[in-house]
Amino acid sequence: MVDKLIEKTAPSVKLESGAQSKGERTRERILDVAYGAIVEKGFAATSIEELVEAAGITKSGFFYHFRDKNDLARELFERFLTEDERIIDTLESRSRSLSDDPLQAMLIFLNLYAQMMDDMGSIHPGCMVATVTYQERMFDPELKRMNVEYLLRMRERFHRWFGEIAQTYSPRENVDADALADHLTTIVEGAIIMSKALKDEGLMGNQTRLFRNHIKLLFGG
Repeated sequence: MVDKLIEKTAPSVKLESGAQSKGERTRERILDVAYGAIVEKGFAATSIEELVEAAGITKSGFFYHFRDKNDLARELFERFLTEDERIIDTLESRSRSLSDDPLQAMLIFLNLYAQMMDDMGSIHPGCMVATVTYQERMFDPELKRMNVEYLLRMRERFHRWFGEIAQTYSPRENVDADALADHLTTIVEGAIIMSKALKDEGLMGNQTRLFRNHIKLLFGG
């Protein structure tokens, strides 16, 4: 059951193509190619020439769909963030459906997330959030704004959830809800970088499980 959930919620910029026009399919193909190239070797090192060759289109075909590389990056990033938040929505909804207790729901959520992260290395090559953050000079202000707003949404989302938990369970140590929320995001983003550097696909899931244990001990669940 979890495998099916992972399959359905794997981070991807690819959309269902059944009802798409030829132009829409071409646009999606460019985005798919660009995603893999940018997270693998960086934005600056990814040329329009290699994208059009990999997508099997002409250079004029690229500019029909995108004004320039930054226009491509903005749409690619927006799609990545939309899909990433859809994944979180799906996992949170499932977790809360399995338990009305906010702590138990969080522990379920982290377990499901860890299982998904176990397969993350084979599902997609990297994270656009980390890419944009580390190469921010290469991107325009709009894209950097999108990145910051996404991270703040994640902070607020988990701040609310940890706040719910704290209303029912007194933490064993004083803890700031924002810091705890940021801790989760930091673990996820940091684990993606570490797993790529060390070529250890199990690292992401293991780090998420360590955070789950931390939450369980902190709130006595």
